[in-house]
Amino acid sequence: MRKQALTDEILLSIDKPARYIGNEVNSVKKDLKDIEIRFAMCFPDVYEIGMSHLGIQILYDMFNRMEDVYCERVYSPWVDLDKIMREKQIPLFALESQDPIKEFDFLGITIQYEMCYTNILQILDLGQIPLLAKERGEEFPIVIGGGPCTYNPEPLADFFDLFYIGEGETSYFPLLEAYKENKKKGGSKLDFLKKAAQIPGIYVPSFYEVDYKEDGTILEFRPIVEEAPKSVRKEIVMDVTDTYYPRKPVVPFIKATQDRVVLEIQRGCIRGCRFCQAGMIYRPVRERSLEMLKQCAYEMLRNTGHEEISLSSLSSSDYSQLQGLVNFLIEEFKNKGVNISLPSLRIDEFSLEVMSKVQDVRKSSLTFAPEAGTQRLRDVMNKGLTEEIIIEGAGKAFDSGWNRVKLYFMLGLPTETKEDMVGIAELSDKIARRYYEIPKDQRNGKVQIVASTSFFVPKPFTPFQWSPMSTKEQFIEKAKIVKEAVKAQLNQKSIKYNWHEADLTVLEGVLARGDRKVGKVILQAYQNGCIYDSWSETFDYGKWMDAFESTGVDIDFYTTRERDLDEVFPWDFIDTGVTKEFLKREWKNAMDEKVTKNCRMGCSGCGATIFNGGVCFEN
Repeated sequence: MRKQALTDEILLSIDKPARYIGNEVNSVKKDLKDIEIRFAMCFPDVYEIGMSHLGIQILYDMFNRMEDVYCERVYSPWVDLDKIMREKQIPLFALESQDPIKEFDFLGITIQYEMCYTNILQILDLGQIPLLAKERGEEFPIVIGGGPCTYNPEPLADFFDLFYIGEGETSYFPLLEAYKENKKKGGSKLDFLKKAAQIPGIYVPSFYEVDYKEDGTILEFRPIVEEAPKSVRKEIVMDVTDTYYPRKPVVPFIKATQDRVVLEIQRGCIRGCRFCQAGMIYRPVRERSLEMLKQCAYEMLRNTGHEEISLSSLSSSDYSQLQGLVNFLIEEFKNKGVNISLPSLRIDEFSLEVMSKVQDVRKSSLTFAPEAGTQRLRDVMNKGLTEEIIIEGAGKAFDSGWNRVKLYFMLGLPTETKEDMVGIAELSDKIARRYYEIPKDQRNGKVQIVASTSFFVPKPFTPFQWSPMSTKEQFIEKAKIVKEAVKAQLNQKSIKYNWHEADLTVLEGVLARGDRKVGKVILQAYQNGCIYDSWSETFDYGKWMDAFESTGVDIDFYTTRERDLDEVFPWDFIDTGVTKEFLKREWKNAMDEKVTKNCRMGCSGCGATIFNGGVCFEN
């Protein structure tokens, strides 16, 4: 009989107990007698969010295809269970076996966003695993991090044994083989880490030291053991068709954030927006074949019973076989009650035509991302979107029956002026005006426009990584300017304006661009009681400020400080393929308000072609 880590009494006393019991449809069960490696795959947030993450589904499927490897899942317990586990000294456990994660060989943590950093410490702490890597003996799991935030792993360097830089379908195989070989030989954890450091894409932070200048910037980042390379090159899968993809994804017991089948149609993006980290680190663009996607869609829907399928990519409109794929999905599944979701579409006639086929225009809203209120600032960020295209796209949508539009903008971008801020309100009003140009008897009620602004964070490996951030007070002032400008518009009653939390954004900026010194702030914040920092009901800005004060770390050093073009960044040891010279060139183009063509229109010489034998697209 399968054991249960939590008693019925505990399960009945907490919110959503199904988060913790496992046994879902398509979850994997293996006999431990046949297993050489146990791998706990962790998403450091609640079950509903973690279960919506495609990357974990891919790795879970990939690992469990190996006969001697057993991959199980673990998520962050919500605050109610967190309290009980601490009081009763219940060790954090994996869902499939309900065994404590401290008994596993590996604890793999996906790091998707900066505001989950204290939850990583929660996982270790509840797992009864020492928080600091240097304090973990041979009896504890190897803690390895992966995901987009590992493109600057330095704030978390003290807590991890390893980081995997890049896409997981390649170097995990030699890594696990090296672990098995080391285990058979009776080697130590140090012996294994030395072998791991020689595997492409693997970074062992304890094998490196950082020297600082008097001003606090980095003088030198260097390896201190022979086995550690000077730079770590990201891992990438060039053939995304003939690779791992879960045909039987695990079906959650409770409604997940994305309660649907996810079909990743391509990786990378051709657009080159200068603020977008994903658009840079996932280069070059790689498309999955139409036949593979058709087969996956059919099998995944059949094996899960989901009633929605989402086509996932950074820019779905740029997938060359989109029309054929959408037509297939409509023909095959629309009459079977399956909805088709198409996020990340651009504003053009083709996208609107596709959306009208798969959405009920009278129920759904359209989402556009102009990012900036003026053409000048869109050119600075290389958005590749003119006001004419935006208004024309909105107009065609209105003519087709839509009357609800969501608009996404950013505040605090490099070179931003008051005119750019007011432009957000003015562009929203122009879109509303376009709706009211439609004869009254042909309109679908009143137009509803929701304009939302997030605050800009300069991310590593983007041309804007040299940009200073605004302060919390400046962000709030910018939002007030937009709010007042909206009130001054002719169609103000049709426009609703929302903005992101400024204090959260400043903290995200520190964690995104931090060095190893930021690690002690994260540890202190956790010890102050910070967890679930991305949740408004649990985020405590005051506790974080106390952590900065008690550790003596200056927020402004990481946020508002001007960067010299030749400054050594904490993440410079990572080779993403995109060269620093290209990023510098794009930063200068931004300051000159010059637009760079997208990848299909002509190669801009970013360096990512080295992963593809020198060719990204046949022009």
